[in-house]
Amino acid sequence: MHFYWLSESFRARFSLMTDKASNAEIERRIRDGVELRGATPWILMFAILVASIGLNVNSTAVIIGAMLISPLMGPIMGVGHGVAVYDFALVRRSFWNLAIATLISLTVSSLYFLVTPLSDAQSELLARTSPTLWDVLIALFGGLAGIVGATREERSHVVPGVAIATALMPPLCTAGYGLATGQWAYFGGAFYLYAINCVFIGVATILGIRALRFPYHNFVEKGMERRVRLVLLVVAAATSLPAAYLGANLVRDQLYKGRALEFVRREFVFPNVYVASAKVDVHARRVEVSLIGDPVDRARLDEVEARMQRDGMEGTQLAVHQASENDKLDVTALRTSLLGDLYRDSREALRQKDAELEQLRKELAQRDGMRNMADDLAQEIRAQVPSAGVVVVAEGLRKDRDSTKPALVVHIASSAPVDDESRTRLRAWLQVRTKADPVLLQVEEPPPPPPQRGQKKR
Repeated sequence: MHFYWLSESFRARFSLMTDKASNAEIERRIRDGVELRGATPWILMFAILVASIGLNVNSTAVIIGAMLISPLMGPIMGVGHGVAVYDFALVRRSFWNLAIATLISLTVSSLYFLVTPLSDAQSELLARTSPTLWDVLIALFGGLAGIVGATREERSHVVPGVAIATALMPPLCTAGYGLATGQWAYFGGAFYLYAINCVFIGVATILGIRALRFPYHNFVEKGMERRVRLVLLVVAAATSLPAAYLGANLVRDQLYKGRALEFVRREFVFPNVYVASAKVDVHARRVEVSLIGDPVDRARLDEVEARMQRDGMEGTQLAVHQASENDKLDVTALRTSLLGDLYRDSREALRQKDAELEQLRKELAQRDGMRNMADDLAQEIRAQVPSAGVVVVAEGLRKDRDSTKPALVVHIASSAPVDDESRTRLRAWLQVRTKADPVLLQVEEPPPPPPQRGQKKR
């Protein structure tokens, strides 16, 4: 019974049917998003121009804004929905509109990059030329989030978020840049990334529609169903396998680069020598190090290179430039390295200062709390010991032979003697009241009156 309740609760919480829109409403939304007519082509052209400008000036915020207004998701989801319900008329119409949208995007972005005076490839452009397996996963999971959001009763912000996450616009603009400048490697890499996004958003849409148990539009023979699944499998594999290969290369290159830089930090530790810069050329298997300070003799450098070969970097060439040699140091690299070290040192110093300030704030807050507590304790002690005058409350340290513990010290100046029972009761109350252990209670009593001298006899 308990297991049944848990399973029903789990099913109710994660059911996609809970707030699902009607099938007719979902069909209408997807079919409306497929058409590329009226204002939609103009919105697409303006979005492409905005994205191209953002890529040209290396502005991430502008690129995100262009992705928010892009209408490219509609035809892709239309293809996926058509395949899922075997509505091949919708598939053909969606493909046709997607092809038109792609052609418009390539044309507009190419025209922009032909006329813009800024011709250098910025980092936002270069980031769209080397797709990997992670781009496949982003498109797949983003597409799944998109189809779940698009099938809800209330339209949510999920679909615009998917357009940003999957980044359909920037690869098309980068492909236009490659066309305009004749850099076919840029065009091929960016268009491949665009194809990955299209294919796996479509695959995610198919999976989502089938999970929602949409009815087929036409009667489908088993043979046709098997052929459709085979085509989907072949297209998905053909799209993802190169990305997986590129992703594996990227991971291998990053591991090699990290190992090489760690080796430089560990091995190039010599008296009065500073590593100005360290460059790793992954493809050429070459590590280039620039040193300033006292010259390091060739024999020691040969030992370092031999250790590098034994440290899992076989075949790596080590090139060392020293300020004492005739080789010119890379001044730009030196400046960059020094600025980087200065930035890191400044951040570390600021972090330490912040930690010290936070510690001082805690101490001040603790002292303020102790001051407020001392005022309250003094009044409460006088209520229990009417003869109490001056009350001193302070934090102290109790040192034993083997340990040192914090302790609360309470000093009471009493105008009358305080018996032992009252002291014990007061000490126990202070421990409960202040939650301090131990409590050192000191009671200063008035001295006894001196004995009266006998009167002299006359």
